[in-house]
Amino acid sequence: MRRLCLLSPLLLLLALPAWAVLGEAAQSIQKDQSRLQGTLRIKRARAYTLHQIQAPYGTVVREYVSPRSGNVFAVTWNGPRIPDLRQLLGAYFDQYARAAQSRRGHGPLIVELPGLVVQSSGHQRSFIGRAYLPQQMPAGVRAEALR
Repeated sequence: MRRLCLLSPLLLLLALPAWAVLGEAAQSIQKDQSRLQGTLRIKRARAYTLHQIQAPYGTVVREYVSPRSGNVFAVTWNGPRIPDLRQLLGAYFDQYARAAQSRRGHGPLIVELPGLVVQSSGHQRSFIGRAYLPQQMPAGVRAEALR
């Protein structure tokens, strides 16, 4: 009985879905597809692999994966809803949230921290944004190309 009590929390953690998030491995992108209930298209480019998920409500999430590390180095989104940024930014979400809270005024949100850039703008039913890790971007990839 004692073993069961000790194993229960571990089994619960293993049952939680793993998501492909910024800075982490790409193996779980299909989980993102499942959570968004969207269709997945994969496109290979010379410097990265693009995983594009189209949600049925119109939002498109693109996850850019470095062929060298196998990690997600950038995420972009556009559509009528902002996706779950806590999920997409993973370990970087708290840094983003603190910087976003300290912002004054209205208009596009631009967070530029050492090692993290998040840009988001839009209005009701039309949002666009991107988050990327400059230090993990493959050689030859420019932030402007991440759409």
